[in-house]
Amino acid sequence: MSADMLHIDVGAYALGLLEEPDRRAFEAHLSTCASCHEELGELRGIARTLDGIGPIAEPAGAIPVPPEPAVVSDLMRHRIRSRRRYRAARALAAAAAGVVLLGGALGTGFTLGADREQAPPARPDTGTAAALMRDGQKVSASDAGTGVTGTVAMQGKAWGSRIGLRLSKVRGPLRCELVAVDARGDAHTVAGWSVPAKGYGLPGSAQPHLTLQGGTALNPEEISRFEVRTIGEGRTLLTVPA
Repeated sequence: MSADMLHIDVGAYALGLLEEPDRRAFEAHLSTCASCHEELGELRGIARTLDGIGPIAEPAGAIPVPPEPAVVSDLMRHRIRSRRRYRAARALAAAAAGVVLLGGALGTGFTLGADREQAPPARPDTGTAAALMRDGQKVSASDAGTGVTGTVAMQGKAWGSRIGLRLSKVRGPLRCELVAVDARGDAHTVAGWSVPAKGYGLPGSAQPHLTLQGGTALNPEEISRFEVRTIGEGRTLLTVPA
């Protein structure tokens, strides 16, 4: 039983309406609650006064007298019982509402989860380099001198272009960069990376090719070509016309 319910039980205790478990709980609470102790003293005095008043003879022609003390006492008992039932019902209703809300929230979560499982995205990897190489506008080239081959994919965005690169037959160790060259010949860096000693797409290489993505502020129509260059030396390993 909560402390609030124990505070409410002062009147019921004064009139002897509490069941044995509630009575013991209230008496334990009473020993530590000064306000309930004070209120109990007042209510006990009222209860003794009401129960001790006998019937009063009604004079001839007098207006109807109030109910007998026993009736008043019964009314008080009934009112206290009603208040306790009302407070208890409110507490139970609040608890039930909490359970319903929690159940509703969990149910919604499970429903949404089920919906996600039943209708997975058609393209779950839309933000990956592989998806860009699959869906973007692609151009490919190879360089007879270096042996490097590559494919560049472009995808226009409001901020510029997403660029994907698939590179193979390149020997390491190297540090390289992909640049987008505009119509004026200005180079805009798209991405940079390191090539391991065994390279990509060569005998002994761990991977057949390198796939990566980057971006540039240029729109696809502003790009004239792409170049794979070595960092430091500035040597061009591959040129891919846009």
